[in-house]
Amino acid sequence: MFLVAFFQIILLLTAINAEFSSRLLDSVLQDYAFRAFVRPRTGIPYDGNVPFNYTGIKVSALRLRSGSMRRRGVSKYKEFHIPIGVLEQPYVERLVLVYHNLANWSDLYYPLPGHIHLTPVLGILTYDASNLSSINLPELDIRPSKNPILINFSSIVKPVPMGLLPKCVYFNLDGAVEFDNILIGNVCKTTKQGHFSIAVEFTTAAEPEPEPEPEPANGGHRSGGRKNWVIFGSVVGGFVSLIFLVLLIACLNKYDKKKKIDRMEEAADRGVPLLMTKIGNTKAPIASETRTRPSLENEHLP
Repeated sequence: MFLVAFFQIILLLTAINAEFSSRLLDSVLQDYAFRAFVRPRTGIPYDGNVPFNYTGIKVSALRLRSGSMRRRGVSKYKEFHIPIGVLEQPYVERLVLVYHNLANWSDLYYPLPGHIHLTPVLGILTYDASNLSSINLPELDIRPSKNPILINFSSIVKPVPMGLLPKCVYFNLDGAVEFDNILIGNVCKTTKQGHFSIAVEFTTAAEPEPEPEPEPANGGHRSGGRKNWVIFGSVVGGFVSLIFLVLLIACLNKYDKKKKIDRMEEAADRGVPLLMTKIGNTKAPIASETRTRPSLENEHLP
């Protein structure tokens, strides 16, 4: 029964980890973004519909010719600006830029311990557009050759808490996290695809340290040290006293038992004198060897 419960817990934890896996989410959103291409036209973004269990997440897809993206870039795709000179690897004739806005799911899929997201996590991933019905596609690697890709968070960023410094956050596809300074206008820059947000480090006020105890005038140990020795001495003294009390009770019991035996022997000595013999360490009365014969032993049979 215990083993069954143990394996059920393991399966549950595995299911939870799978449910909130960012890479699994990328695959799901790629599928639903491609479904938005019913009669697609190149260069026009199409918003996709996510399933009910992902309500709040926004997804979009933009199909481009690789040569066109390299020569012209994309001036505005949601919050992203793709500069001129972006190259994909491996080379494909057409590609799809898939856009993610994780909204209220950001903390579940991209948690930042000790930090607070001031914006939703946004993502941009690139796929081969040769087969728009494909699922579980691997991402293409894109890199700008000159200027970086820009992400403008100005319309979706929350107010920065007073005294805290916000940072751009980059979540790599392999799970690595990088921080960078924010550009003017709540803009972040990147040279790689992935997911991005603006976050601020959240620190609680440090508790005041306790004041040190004053040194005694004679330069001896602190009073706290004396207290520790007093407690230690009390414990040891109590333990020794307990052992002594147990030994004392045992000695008194032995002495009382011996006195009772002596009184019994003294009372026996005052009674009818009997022949006594010593058996080991104990005296015991014995009878004489003669006894009164029964009357039948001295009478003849008729």
